Amino acid sequence: MTTTERMSTWAPLRSRIFRALWIAQFVSFLGTWMQTVGAQWMLVDHPRAAVLVPLVQTATALPVMLLALPSGVLADLVDRRRLLIVMQTTMAAAVTLLAVLTAAGLTTPTVLLLLLFVIGCGTALTGPAWQAIQPDLVPLHQIPAAAALGSMSLNAARSIGPAIAGALVSLSGPTVVFALNAVSFVGVVAVLIAWRPATPRQDFPAERALSALGAGARFIRSSLIVRRILLRTTLFIAPASALWGLLPVIASRQLGLGSSGYGLLLGALGLGAVVGAVGLSRLRSRFDENAMLVVAAVGFGATTVVLALVPVFAVVLVTLVGGGAAWLLCLATLNASMQLSLPGWVRARGLSVYLMIFMGGQALGSLLWGLLAGATSSVTSLLVSAALLGFCALSSLWWPLHAKTGNIDLTPSTHWPEPTLVFEPEPLDGPVLVMTEYRVGVEDEDEFVAAMTVMGRSRRRTGAARWRLYRSVEREHTFVETFVVRSWGEHLHQHHRRLTGQDLVIEQTVERWVDGVSHHLIAVRKLR
Repeated sequence: MTTTERMSTWAPLRSRIFRALWIAQFVSFLGTWMQTVGAQWMLVDHPRAAVLVPLVQTATALPVMLLALPSGVLADLVDRRRLLIVMQTTMAAAVTLLAVLTAAGLTTPTVLLLLLFVIGCGTALTGPAWQAIQPDLVPLHQIPAAAALGSMSLNAARSIGPAIAGALVSLSGPTVVFALNAVSFVGVVAVLIAWRPATPRQDFPAERALSALGAGARFIRSSLIVRRILLRTTLFIAPASALWGLLPVIASRQLGLGSSGYGLLLGALGLGAVVGAVGLSRLRSRFDENAMLVVAAVGFGATTVVLALVPVFAVVLVTLVGGGAAWLLCLATLNASMQLSLPGWVRARGLSVYLMIFMGGQALGSLLWGLLAGATSSVTSLLVSAALLGFCALSSLWWPLHAKTGNIDLTPSTHWPEPTLVFEPEPLDGPVLVMTEYRVGVEDEDEFVAAMTVMGRSRRRTGAARWRLYRSVEREHTFVETFVVRSWGEHLHQHHRRLTGQDLVIEQTVERWVDGVSHHLIAVRKLR
């Protein structure tokens, strides 16, 4: 594979199934953005539009925050393809109901927001699964390009869908827009039904839901790389959500636009995102991720200032193109960094937390910026958000992405030797205590302790509920490492699924001090 092919934004489209899903998703995104415009424009003339219009985004995105962790566990434990088929079908049914009620004149603001919340629940339950299947569709080195293409699909739909929706709403109202969105799910379901991914064989017990949830949480807490990506996501999305939430109000009250004009503004953002996606591969070859995140925050902040202060349609339209490019730059960088930092066994759970912050930040952010606009003005709310975006850019000096982001070996590894058992524990037996002794000379102690600190994070990432390093008071130069796993079944997952090439490298740094074999002890059940 040449460098040009590796860096090309278009490389993933050579995969037939990726290409088919990408096209089907584009059609579905198109329907989603048409629905968003129709829903927001139903509320824009309401006396409390400054509060109600941002609630459309809140109702759609809030379920992601509420259901993100359970949906990530679900996507890691069940067949992701079947999950996607069921949820896409359910969402189509909910949108159909919205269209029917709107045609009958029964869609009040409360009904509208409730149905959007239900549709958002479907999005929440499918989001981690969509993200997690990407490595099944393209090679790992194409993940950044696949992330950019996914963002391009979303934002190309954003550039076209609102304009179409604006025209349709002006001509015939939102009913047709909702009906077209219901139809847009058909292509995605058809492609998923036709796709037959390989199903890996599993010769050990399946994870249980609660233990899987705990394992995912421990992984995120113990991964410095993932935690920093999530921090950068929070610092950007919280203030950036103001522009998306208040754009309809600015379009109507400050620029004097109708639904078609609002559609053009959203279209400009989408067009900018497409332009940004096309140029992303060139930017990635010249700048690191931190530089791109700084540019994105500054660019989106500048766009927000112009939207607040310049009541000239043409100027705002051109500026929003740049804002769309900045949005894409941040979204694609963070998404690719997250996917490349998660091993397969916990990928959906990790991505669910990313989506929870990203979508939940938009949901709560839109609500808070709407409340601030209602208490002061939309201009004040936008200027405050722009100032926070400036802080987001500046904070890269203190909290940049980890230097190894996207550059760790996540290849599954089964380098742990199988313990010699005198009896076979049941999967739910436990907790399990694992002990390893080390002989360390005085001159090596500092180096050893530093290496074991890294080792402790590795143990926790793969499932250790507790980890500790002890020094013997009876034997010279002797240290004992202990970690506790909640059950024998989860310890088997450590052996067979959760270890990676990164963990192997970490363990190789301390193997010269290992003194003998590890000991496995299992808790005795309550004595009678």
